[in-house]
Amino acid sequence: MAHDPDTGIIGYGKTDIKHKNESDTVLEFLGFNRDNKQGGNPLKYIVFDSKFTNYGNLGKLDDNNVKFITIRRRGVKLVEEIRSIPSKGWKTIRVEQPGNKKRTIKVYEQTVYFKGYGKNIRQIYITGNGKIKPAVTITNDFEKSLNEIVKKYARRWLVEKVISEQIEFFHLNRVSSSMVIKVDFDLTMSIMAHNIYRLFALDLEGYSHLTSQSLYEKFISNPADVEITKKKIIVKLKKKRNLPMILENMNKFKELNIPWLNNKQMVYEGATYS
Repeated sequence: MAHDPDTGIIGYGKTDIKHKNESDTVLEFLGFNRDNKQGGNPLKYIVFDSKFTNYGNLGKLDDNNVKFITIRRRGVKLVEEIRSIPSKGWKTIRVEQPGNKKRTIKVYEQTVYFKGYGKNIRQIYITGNGKIKPAVTITNDFEKSLNEIVKKYARRWLVEKVISEQIEFFHLNRVSSSMVIKVDFDLTMSIMAHNIYRLFALDLEGYSHLTSQSLYEKFISNPADVEITKKKIIVKLKKKRNLPMILENMNKFKELNIPWLNNKQMVYEGATYS
């Protein structure tokens, strides 16, 4: 799944990736993005996991003017090299975490040449991030500052929270069938549900950071009495703390006729009882 960290929208998902072709998925995503932009802003930056592709395809991303940040797999030799770095060479910075928290980490950078990549690459060691071993970040972005690169990659930790939410709230790991067509359907419906919640959250000032679970509990889970008239469907939502905001948000749909409901209007009102 590909996730926009600014809006929380998941814009791409695929279920049939196999080990033998997993490293080419990033190029498929690049093609998908450009085919669907239709002259708009093409993909310029991508942040992903180390197992997502290989060094050869990183070179192809660079050839396509796509900046990337990813993690390098760390071996024993690389870990020993990191441990040998003098303490004065490390820099301390603060990065964002899920839940609007911040974390203090130490970073060290260098430029290295990868044979498979075919050119120099920027390598950043990160420690103090809660992991047993230091993380090794690589990027082709030589323009942004060290702080900007690390903070940009740190947003991937926020994406992991979204994936967890997909499993816990939308039950993505409980697919309806082992048949591929139904697994595709499950993923599509989960992504659509997630994105609808995100769009709803973006309309709620001060609540755009909430998870789908919290949005459901605060706004969606609310009993109502429904009255059906000749021209309208009147939904009388019972008293709740956030009801005024719901009514304000739904007010923009008051003139909307719904074709599949015999062109009736949906009207949302607040009940006088809880």
